[in-house]
Amino acid sequence: MADQKNWVSSEELKNHNKPGDLWISIQGKVYNISDWAKDHPGGDSPLLNLAGQDVTNAFVAFHPGSAWQYLDQFFIGYLKDYQVSEVSKDYRRLVSEFTKAGLFEKKGHGVLISMCVIVFLLVLSVFGVLWSNNAWVHLGCGGLMGFIWIQSGWLGHDSGHYQIMSTPGYNRFAQVLTGNCLSGICIAWWKWNHNAHHIACNSLDFDPDLQHMPFFAVSSYFFNSLVSYFYDRKMNFDSFTRFLVSYQHWTFYPVMCLARINLFAQSFMLLLSKRRVRNRGQEILGLLVFWIWFPLLVSCLPNWGERLMFVISSFAVTGIQHVQFCLNHFSSSIYVGPPTGNDWFEKQTKGSLDITCPSWMDWFHGGLQYQIEHHLFPRLPRCHLRKVSPFVKELCMKHNLPYTNVSFWEANVMTIGTLRTAALQARDITNPVPKNLVWEAVNTHG
Repeated sequence: MADQKNWVSSEELKNHNKPGDLWISIQGKVYNISDWAKDHPGGDSPLLNLAGQDVTNAFVAFHPGSAWQYLDQFFIGYLKDYQVSEVSKDYRRLVSEFTKAGLFEKKGHGVLISMCVIVFLLVLSVFGVLWSNNAWVHLGCGGLMGFIWIQSGWLGHDSGHYQIMSTPGYNRFAQVLTGNCLSGICIAWWKWNHNAHHIACNSLDFDPDLQHMPFFAVSSYFFNSLVSYFYDRKMNFDSFTRFLVSYQHWTFYPVMCLARINLFAQSFMLLLSKRRVRNRGQEILGLLVFWIWFPLLVSCLPNWGERLMFVISSFAVTGIQHVQFCLNHFSSSIYVGPPTGNDWFEKQTKGSLDITCPSWMDWFHGGLQYQIEHHLFPRLPRCHLRKVSPFVKELCMKHNLPYTNVSFWEANVMTIGTLRTAALQARDITNPVPKNLVWEAVNTHG
């Protein structure tokens, strides 16, 4: 019977790695998902990034056990030279143990508590705007709004990775409510962007979370004008970009205070594009809700000075979250090229770092202080990340892999250090780019 099986070699599998011709392997079985890729709930980007190779580790990381039943319809043969590394064996064993322990299903009461806190703070912020004439109160309400966006962002993040509500329908409602309606961020854009980040963690040309030109470049590799395979465009390192990057270690925090503007823009750009977007109508409606209630609330302030102060303070406070997103990856190991499926565990651990904090501060980081654990087990509710971290650390030690764990302060120092190193390299006259008058004026005397 074995001789009658349809065997596929790894070399043959590699040839099927493009839109319309997309094969993958899971646990030694080969599947042709060419026609189905466009219907993948996580988008086609993760599939295209890992096309033509074994994706078992990524599959078990992102999919519950119930997803296995849908694979048979795509089955076309067996991978002839299928092999599993010792690291992958141990990783899959951990996933299996956590599944048997029910950790992926036990979500705790954190979601309910977070929602109650958000509602209370939102009422408090609105009350302060409407019933107080004190400018300092209005400033505080703006900061409070930024804090609300941070906490709603954590809920939106969690709901995109696993079902935080009792049913898929309620989970979808929570996504649109916390993302689109409350924060003005298109949840469809976030899922498209974030899924690509998880699959291609810290790939300079495939991970959108490292592609912040012209403002930031975490590596001198960007000076070669890399092509972004996520945005499908060349990231030009011209004279203007070089000027901004040269001072990025000084501009990092100010830019983060206004980074939300970019998220607003990216949300509209996706929804107004020709790209296929699931539930586009819901997404647009959710954004319209935000762009009605938020400007209306701001307009209730007595003058333009206080209105501007309210908006800036809300953006500045939520900028803390944008900094947090950067700390986990900016100073970690990077690489150029597409992600690979056979070193999943290694790439996720090398490309992420954990931030040490006491358990009573977990609310501040939204679970992402355990970034390594989150990247290895993205479906794991945040209330269990602290619990599983010793197992991950032990596995890293067993296979001589880095397990970087630093304080919040140290993470900031490391991030600024990475940006400063790249900034000084950008100023190097031995790597010239076409200059403009601004560049010449600023750098005439070194």
